[in-house]
Amino acid sequence: QVQLVESGGGLVQAGGSLRLSCAASGRTFSNYNMAWFRQAPGKEREFVARIVRSGGLTNYADSVKGRFTISRDNAKNTVYLQMSSLKPEDTAVYYCAARPYYNDAYDSWGQGTQVTVSS
Repeated sequence: QVQLVESGGGLVQAGGSLRLSCAASGRTFSNYNMAWFRQAPGKEREFVARIVRSGGLTNYADSVKGRFTISRDNAKNTVYLQMSSLKPEDTAVYYCAARPYYNDAYDSWGQGTQVTVSS
């Protein structure tokens, strides 16, 4: 497992932008696929975006495709989520997750960072 700490959440107006960061501990960050999930009150946690170890492959939930961009800097042990054209329905707690390349499940999760988008 790897320890993950999210940051960058906050309050923004609809149409605005925000960048989330997820800092990972350890020396094996490049062994992990990374992803962002989010959960709104009363709703199930949902997948947002993922990125493979090298950063060469990404995919997104349909609800955020074209607006959000996931990236990573392995030298800094950090994954990012750049969010633009934010909508009120993007309001949620955003979680960073890590999955070892040899596993099929995410085994490390951050504590989450709150993103609130006002109308």
